Formats: sequence, structure tokens, C-alpha cells
Amino acid sequence: MSYQSEFRPGLFAGKVVVVTGGGSGIGRCTAHELAALGAHVVLIGRKSEKLHDVAGEIVATGGRVSFHPCDIRQEEAVQSTVAAIVLAHGRIDALVNNAGGQFIAPLETISAKGWEAVIATNLTGGFLMARECYLQAMAEHGGAIVNIVADMWGSMPSMGHSGAARAGMVSFTETAAAEWAHSGVRVNAVAPGYIASSGMDHYPPEAGDMLRQMRKTVPLGRFGTEAETSAAIVFLLSPAASFISGSTLRVDGARPQVRMGWPMKQPNAKAMQRDAVKPFEGFHLATTPKVFQS
Repeated sequence: MSYQSEFRPGLFAGKVVVVTGGGSGIGRCTAHELAALGAHVVLIGRKSEKLHDVAGEIVATGGRVSFHPCDIRQEEAVQSTVAAIVLAHGRIDALVNNAGGQFIAPLETISAKGWEAVIATNLTGGFLMARECYLQAMAEHGGAIVNIVADMWGSMPSMGHSGAARAGMVSFTETAAAEWAHSGVRVNAVAPGYIASSGMDHYPPEAGDMLRQMRKTVPLGRFGTEAETSAAIVFLLSPAASFISGSTLRVDGARPQVRMGWPMKQPNAKAMQRDAVKPFEGFHLATTPKVFQS
């Protein structure tokens, strides 16, 4: 089996695309799709074992891939890693700033250390990766950057640190789009809503009931798939988006439009299978998060 992308074969042939957080979840899925479309994908992450495994999956389906363990929160590590990629390939055509993470906690319980860790991962690390890809490659050759943020419109209760970081990344996206356009660089963001990704397996067991109920707050009545998020990323990296920059594309089933007091109707099974809204399952290695398997 191979990735069943909706985009044309060879779309990224000859391109070098860096994907941070490429060892799992949305990053892994996106790396597979980009490789299936002809890109040489460079995986970035903290755990070399996970990167090695994903690289093996991609090679097994005929894709081109390499990987570099790197803590994107460390400035010197980012600088040297990007330099190594440019040395090996001569260019970086695109960056998917996907690496991130957070934990469930109300604001009053978050320590300064915990707050700073989430900000460093979800905001500072993304800034460092984008800056170095720009300085070391894209300022001369142009390119496209997609920053992965989150559904933080209307706040993120119990994840205020992540909401603050993601809002900051949206602002960074808009500023970078303005400042780097003269070099032929586009910068956009994708904001996933409730996506059934392996990242859900990292939440504590007591969060299970809440996670299983979240789909009831989504007008489309379901969780999104990793492949649906990847498709948005691929579009923004593609030539079809050549006049789109500084934008944030939401992939959330209209969840932020839900209002208190509005009697939202849940779609029935027949409605959820209509072509316009039924789940896109292009990722051949996708697995259901453990919290939804029982």
C-alpha cells in the first residue's frame, strides 16, 4: 500500500521539504504524503528512534527521506541542523513547522517552568526553524513555510499555555509573510481542530471521557483525520497557493462557530457519508488513537 493523495503525482519532484515533529502524528502523515508526491523529506525531531522508524516506512514505499535529531528549542542546534541539511542537499524549498506539544492543566496550576516549556516548543522553536531556513536557504532561493498552530479561537481552557503560543505563531506567520515576501517566500499556517491523531495517546487516562465527547461540539459531528490536515498543508506548499501568504487555514469542521444557546444539530449517519463531508482517509498507515478503540 502507499499514500493515496488527492494531489497529482510528482507535484514536489526535486524539492527538499523539512518536516519538524516528523516522528509521529500529523508530522509523520504529512511526511508520507510529501514523499509520495516526489519530495525529498527531511524529518526533524528529538527522538532518533522515531525518526528512523518513519524514514523506514517512507523508504519501503519508494520515497526519498533523511532525518536529523534536533531539539528545536536550542538555537545552536537548529542552526547546525539547518546548515547540515543545506550542505547535504544544496537547498531547502519548504518547511512544515509541525513540532509541538502541551499538557492539560488549568492556568493556576501551571508553573513558570511548565509555561516556558510549552512556549519554547510551540512558538520559539518554530521561530528558530523558520528563521534559519530563511537565512540559510530561502532568502536566496525562495520557498514556502507552513506553521502548524491549533484551534485557539475563543480560548483554550485547560491549555492556556498552548493557546498563547499558538496565537503568537499566527502573529509570527503574518509578520514573516510581510517581511520575507520580497525574497519570494510565502508563510502560512494550518490550524487543526479536533484531529484523531496519535498525539491523543499522550493524554492521561482520566481525559478519555472528555476526548470521546469532543466530537459532539463539532458541527460536522466527527473528528478530523491526519490526512485531512496534511492535505491542507500540501495545498499551501503547492503552486496552487502561490498568491496565498499570511493566512491561517482552519481544519476544524466549523467547531469555533458553535455558540452558547444555539441548538446545534448533530448530523445523522447518512449525512456524514455524503461526499462533501465524509472523512478523507488517504494515509495508508493511519491508526485509531487508543482512546477511541474501546
